[in-house]
Amino acid sequence: MADTYAEFREAVNMSAADLKKWLGTDESKDVGQKASAGAESVGHDSGRKIVQLLGKKKSALSEADEEHMRKVVGYVHRHLAQRPEGDVTETKWRYSLMNWGHDPLKG
Repeated sequence: MADTYAEFREAVNMSAADLKKWLGTDESKDVGQKASAGAESVGHDSGRKIVQLLGKKKSALSEADEEHMRKVVGYVHRHLAQRPEGDVTETKWRYSLMNWGHDPLKG
C-alpha cells in the first residue's frame, strides 16, 4: 500500500479543492469516454473518487481505494506519454488528465 499511495500522491498534483472545482466545469464534462450520450465519462467519475481519496487518512484506505489509486497512476503515466506537440493549455488531452487529478501545466 505504501508504494501505491506514494505513486498516487505523485501522479495526482491537484488538491481536492482544485479538482472538485475543475469537475464542475463544462470542459471537464465534455472530455473522456462515455458509456452513452449524456453519461458521465470514466475520467470524470474517477475524478470524483479521487476527491474522496484525497480526503481520507492513509490508514482509512480500503483495498478498493488502493485499486483505484493504481488505476489513476497507470492512466496518468500512459496519458502523459501521449503528450501532443505545441501548447496544451486548452486541449482535450490536458482536460482529460485533469479529470484524473493531474494538471500537466502545474509545476
